[in-house]
Amino acid sequence: MILLSSNGAGSILLLVGYIAIFAAIMYFAAIRPQKKQQKKQQEMLNSMEKGDSVLTTSGFYGVVIDITDDTVIVEFGSNKNCRIPMQKSAIVQIEKAEA
Repeated sequence: MILLSSNGAGSILLLVGYIAIFAAIMYFAAIRPQKKQQKKQQEMLNSMEKGDSVLTTSGFYGVVIDITDDTVIVEFGSNKNCRIPMQKSAIVQIEKAEA
């Protein structure tokens, strides 16, 4: 049998090597892209200004009328009388207001 060699230390080192390679693959395949996406999302939210059109996670389009540290007030509807405060994390897309 291959795993039952007379040199036990060699098989342990080989196992540790496989685990290290697997951990590196998982880091580059899953964790690193997720961190890049979070950084991109945070940069987008930091660039948000009053008057920008936004798309929320629930699919509603609105216009930002006020911004605080972690919340925004978004105005919905064509008659402009529906104003809803929401967390910044609920914003998935921003379209800059035209100057």
